[in-house]
Amino acid sequence: MLVVDATVALAASGADDGFDVLGDDLIAPPLMWSEARSVLLEMTWRGEVRPEDAATTRGRLEQCRVTRRSPARLGDEAWWLAEELGWAKTYDAEYVALARLSHCRLVTLDARLRRATARLGFVVGPTEL
Repeated sequence: MLVVDATVALAASGADDGFDVLGDDLIAPPLMWSEARSVLLEMTWRGEVRPEDAATTRGRLEQCRVTRRSPARLGDEAWWLAEELGWAKTYDAEYVALARLSHCRLVTLDARLRRATARLGFVVGPTEL
């Protein structure tokens, strides 16, 4: 099992077989889809992605084989982790919390998130899979 964050899901959605390299048992908190759509629209708005490419990517994102998971303790765990890591927001902490509660790794392309959680030992980049 592997938790994917919005950075990884968006990158994987950019290719027909983008999720194949990640394996079959992928999970994410419900927040992932909102974050990925928001970034994709922002990239389109700035002209970094053509609208037709954004539509294709969004379609793949909406149909991706990532399972939404929201365990009962997700909010409490995210809050606690955000406080422990010195974060003012719980967005990134939800991914970390889900990985912790699910006893699996979190994969991210976010270098800041990767550095901030290095001591936890279960947050990795795609090249570390």
